[in-house]
Amino acid sequence: MANQASRKGTMPAFSQTVIDYWEKPFVNGDILYRDNVFSVTINSTLDADRQIMVLETADGRVRVALTPQLADRLGLYPFHDMSERTFREKLNEAGVKLHGADYVFYYTDAQKNALLQESVKGELRQLTEEDSEVFSAFQSSSSEQDLDDAYVELEHWAVFGSFEQNQLVCAASMYPWENDKIADLGVLTLASYRGKGHARKVVRSISKYAYEHGHEPQYRCQLDNEASTSLAKSAGLTLFGKWDVISSE
Repeated sequence: MANQASRKGTMPAFSQTVIDYWEKPFVNGDILYRDNVFSVTINSTLDADRQIMVLETADGRVRVALTPQLADRLGLYPFHDMSERTFREKLNEAGVKLHGADYVFYYTDAQKNALLQESVKGELRQLTEEDSEVFSAFQSSSSEQDLDDAYVELEHWAVFGSFEQNQLVCAASMYPWENDKIADLGVLTLASYRGKGHARKVVRSISKYAYEHGHEPQYRCQLDNEASTSLAKSAGLTLFGKWDVISSE
């Protein structure tokens, strides 16, 4: 790529938990190629559904980690000067498809400190097993597509909900991400109650809970999901990067 160094920017101040988690796949292995903005790591410990991982962070750096077998398939040996564009051309030539990137958001250190000072306002609280009937009614009022996209479950590690006139209209849930100190969250608001601030309050409340219990809240969404991207920003989260893995197909 022409003038790759011009893409390099400044990375926001995220927690060390976030930095350490994302460093692992790209430092545990052999560095096959690296320049100021692009690197390729051969990592033999990647799982079958993560034979390749591509992370583009908010500062413009692009990192690739892949298994030795996949590197062989792509014909990366011997490996000379390489750009992201050339690498993706090799993926296409080998018929290797990626799933489709997610945006990944976290709170910066400053945003975390502000969040921890907040108190819960309005009809919003943590949900428990005793809310099973209320939660079932909430699910039945949602479309199958919304339920699949949000992946909000009462059985998850933490669940919070916002109410109007005793009706649950918005819920978010979290579960530990790959057994790490990161909690991945999903959020769903009933269609007729969107745009009223419920999702923002629920996301911030469950994120505060995660911090208070030793976890880092993580928010992911597809690149074309403009509503979800807007929610992340309104809830005070900052874009960490774009993350992609090999397609299951």
